[in-house]
Amino acid sequence: MIVRTWHGCVPVSHATGFAAHLDVTGIQHSQSIPGNLGAVVKRVTQGDWEHFFLATYWQDMNAVKAFAGEDYHVAVTYPDDEQFGLLSDPYVFQHDVESVQPL
Repeated sequence: MIVRTWHGCVPVSHATGFAAHLDVTGIQHSQSIPGNLGAVVKRVTQGDWEHFFLATYWQDMNAVKAFAGEDYHVAVTYPDDEQFGLLSDPYVFQHDVESVQPL
């Protein structure tokens, strides 16, 4: 299994709106791709910023590429991201894992 991780942050004043936006873009979009095994978001408030950590789970690298394209190390962004003042990490990471255990 491949776990793909992304991080971005928005001003706290945009956190609620961006969370809804991320649900449609990062979550629902990724889950519409064959080979997606799920997605999880963690939110952390730090001062005036709300951080979003997105982990998506994939069957294999072909599924990741179906979502992100051949340049799969670059973050997938969406046209409406800018309205939330999003600061997106430009790169994401893919991790080969054998299994995922709940905490």
